[in-house]
Amino acid sequence: MSAVPAIRAVVLDAARETVRIDAFVRDHPDSTPFHLTGWGRAVAEGCGQRAHMLVAEAGGAIVGVLPLTEVRSRLFGRALVSSGFAVGGGILALSDAAAMMLAEAGWALAGRLGCPSLELRGGALPTGATWRIDDSQYAGFARPLAADDDAEMLAIPRKQRAELRRALAGRLRVVVGRDAAALDAHYAVYAESVRNLGTPVFPRSLFRFVIRNLQQDSDIISVYDDAVPVASVLSLYHRGTVMPYWGGGTHRARAIRANDLLYFALMRHARERGCTWFDFGRSKPGTGAFAFKKNWGFAPVPLRYATRTAPGAAARAINPLSPRYRMQVALWRRLPLALANRIGPPIARGLG
Repeated sequence: MSAVPAIRAVVLDAARETVRIDAFVRDHPDSTPFHLTGWGRAVAEGCGQRAHMLVAEAGGAIVGVLPLTEVRSRLFGRALVSSGFAVGGGILALSDAAAMMLAEAGWALAGRLGCPSLELRGGALPTGATWRIDDSQYAGFARPLAADDDAEMLAIPRKQRAELRRALAGRLRVVVGRDAAALDAHYAVYAESVRNLGTPVFPRSLFRFVIRNLQQDSDIISVYDDAVPVASVLSLYHRGTVMPYWGGGTHRARAIRANDLLYFALMRHARERGCTWFDFGRSKPGTGAFAFKKNWGFAPVPLRYATRTAPGAAARAINPLSPRYRMQVALWRRLPLALANRIGPPIARGLG
């Protein structure tokens, strides 16, 4: 008879514990970079939001994990999130029993921490009337990488392929790196990109600590027009999959098709690293990012998230497309970039 799992909390700066957890995560076929202990530490160090890790063990072996971020914000409230600042995470387990025990332990921890909501972004989702399951807010986009550049080009729909050929024929330059210069180029582009979308930029330290904690499982590709970066993406690598995670382009990038070149160059770079799968990340239906990914030949698949909220409490509302934020988004788009970069990070670190 299988042993009943026991749940315990783990401190993420305990080296022996993190090695065991990361080994379990890397071996699990459903794991993501957001289950790794390095992600939790990066979020804690970069945004000041406390990381937690619940582990299920049976017979001395790990049989499940639940990474959590304790998100506190004066503007957006409090929640325990798996995983913080991630599009995935959630419960990773070897059995339904371990998964359900981790869900209940996560909810109990939320109560002890004074967080009225627990958010699980994917993974093994709990069942029951106390949980709200939503698959309407986001869609994921992923497909296998082709064998080479020629095959990759043919996998792209004809109209988008024509745009890409124009980008490849231009004078743009692609640079890959993980150093301070790469981070500076990425932040300059990404900050302008999200300002143009009307949302506050994350703290610069978040990107730095993600690169530092995930080490060779992360890097940055930037596209330069002469000496100026115009498109850039920070990507994650996990179990043969590349995930372009934080990416964007300046106003000029669209006119010179720098974003098209950026992602094609990333596909080539990922193949050279041995990747076989390209995960374009999540987008909301009706957005430009959703349409862009479909134009590249990626089919949307609904993502399933679960939320549990204490009786009488309201779930967090952090969707920038919500009508309640329409005025703020319009105002943010008009802010000078320097001002947006100064006041944005203290707001964005509370989004989680």
